[in-house]
Amino acid sequence: MIQILLHTSFLSPVVVLLMWVKPIARDFLENAPMGKTSVTLMSSTTFSSVRLWTVVCLCVLRLALTRYHMQAYLNLAHKWVEQMKREAGRIAAIDIQRKVTRVFCYLTVVTLQYMGPTLLMLFSTLLLKSLGDFSWGLLPETPGVTPALVLPPTPAPVLPGLEEEEPEEFEEDIQATVARFSGALAALQAVFTPLFYRGLFAFLTWWVAACQVISSLFGIYFHQYLMQS
Repeated sequence: MIQILLHTSFLSPVVVLLMWVKPIARDFLENAPMGKTSVTLMSSTTFSSVRLWTVVCLCVLRLALTRYHMQAYLNLAHKWVEQMKREAGRIAAIDIQRKVTRVFCYLTVVTLQYMGPTLLMLFSTLLLKSLGDFSWGLLPETPGVTPALVLPPTPAPVLPGLEEEEPEEFEEDIQATVARFSGALAALQAVFTPLFYRGLFAFLTWWVAACQVISSLFGIYFHQYLMQS
């Protein structure tokens, strides 16, 4: 069972990549070909929720299997010691100690390389759900509407030096500043819409998964060919 979970964890970035390939995931699940006709298996909203759940579950799986991966890395020290014992000639104890120490010193780096992309993918998925106006429910529902920010009228402060001279002009300046600030804030809200956040965090999630796949391929090549030489 653990081997199946470990293989699933290793292939999880590939699954995340395929979830964002439209002909493979969205088009197939929304309009599945059944002979000459197509059957709608799920709606677009349901597919988005299923995709979010899939990414979150795969990230939790990778985090749950962290101990097994770190233990496999620590076992390299024992493997190298056994390999050095089989070599011809006398081996100094300091050389064996250096090999073991090197593995333990890089444990934090290996942990960061393993957990960093997984946590980044998990957080980007949660931000995609929150800011992209998605839902965890698998049934279609009415999308929520983010209320516009309404700033309360700010009373003009009364300064001691300006209490007698031109209070009306000072109040007009304050109101003009508040109006400009409200206009700038409304312009930013018009740019950073849920559609913008969907594109941003969806691309970030896909990019992190792609980097994980590429680094895993380089790791396989290194352990299969370069490490043996």
